[in-house]
Amino acid sequence: MSGPWLTVVGIGEDGISGLSPNARKAIESALHVFGGERHLELAAPLIAGEIHPWPSPFDTTMDGVRKCAGTQTCVLASGDPFHFGVGVTLARLIAPSEMRTIPHPSAFSLAAARLGWALQEIQMVSLHSRPVATLRPHLHDGARLIVLTSDGSSPTEIARHIRDLRMGESTLLVMEALGGDRENISKHRAADLAQSGQRFDPLNVIALTVEAEPTAALIPLTPGLPDEYFDHDGQMTKSDMRAVTLSALAPAPGDLLLDIGAGSGSIAIEWMLAHPRNRAIAVEADPTRAERIASNAERFGVPGLEIIQGTAPDAIRELPHPDAIFVGGGATHPGVMGAALDLLPPNGRLVANGVTLETEALLADLQSRLGGSLTRIQIAHSAPVGTMRGWRNAMPVTQWRYRKEAGT
Repeated sequence: MSGPWLTVVGIGEDGISGLSPNARKAIESALHVFGGERHLELAAPLIAGEIHPWPSPFDTTMDGVRKCAGTQTCVLASGDPFHFGVGVTLARLIAPSEMRTIPHPSAFSLAAARLGWALQEIQMVSLHSRPVATLRPHLHDGARLIVLTSDGSSPTEIARHIRDLRMGESTLLVMEALGGDRENISKHRAADLAQSGQRFDPLNVIALTVEAEPTAALIPLTPGLPDEYFDHDGQMTKSDMRAVTLSALAPAPGDLLLDIGAGSGSIAIEWMLAHPRNRAIAVEADPTRAERIASNAERFGVPGLEIIQGTAPDAIRELPHPDAIFVGGGATHPGVMGAALDLLPPNGRLVANGVTLETEALLADLQSRLGGSLTRIQIAHSAPVGTMRGWRNAMPVTQWRYRKEAGT
């Protein structure tokens, strides 16, 4: 057949009454119709072809849909299929010329319309198959969010998370079954909802207005988070040095970082906080520290941090080429710097910090042979000296910054 064989139709809680004539025709003429049980039930009066409920667990390869190639096929989706929807998955597997999409207003659009909120001025977050801690980077005093949830217990769980971060005065509007006959909107104070244990319709969206206490642990936009935000055993790049190091690593949207000798994971976590598309791999030999990295990543809302419990260089040899590498520990271990440099692609950045004379000598030798820059960083903090105060110096850090030239 010529033209698209697959049509993706967004459908809302108002069912077929909210569909356009083109969307109705796409469903009626399809020989195969795929969708969740709720979507298939909503569109049932129009379906004449073979019905294919999504399997459980969900098949991200879309094998069933792809087997229908060349025949009129329809996929039903919630609202806008390309806003946290199945359309994104399909587009990775099926050429745009083979599919067309007829969207319906998304849950975000419906919620914003009810509230009079400008979508471009708020944060839109999906918690489908994601931990509630994913919200944390977006929680700033005065922030407004629209959040897609997973089930009827999600609003209470979100309220508890917000309360525990000292944002209990925040307001949650729980918007159930938007666009349908069962639509209901209720207003809650986070601290009250957190204690209630209340359950809601499984199909719900939350409109959140954040009100933070002065002591709330907000995540600032600049690097160098307070050390006490992290669970650590002292083996970490401290706040001031971390800010300098992240500046040297220069994260850009979508970049991949390899953090060797990750300790508490603070560098990798702040790298991922710099932009939602950033990725990081943390390599840590100590199993207790590796577990701590995972806990910190969840706490900061970056559960996508990949953690490898192993020792470099063996643990990094088969990894994908990163955009940047940070060596915070183990630089003098035989083969580590060589393996890191081999893994670094052309134009990739490498930053290594050293506090021992041996590491400093190694970094000085690398700089003399390969180039880059060496910086000696000395940080001092005020501390009591008897009844007065004076400066207490931290150990000086030698930092090598290197960008690999093409062809090397």
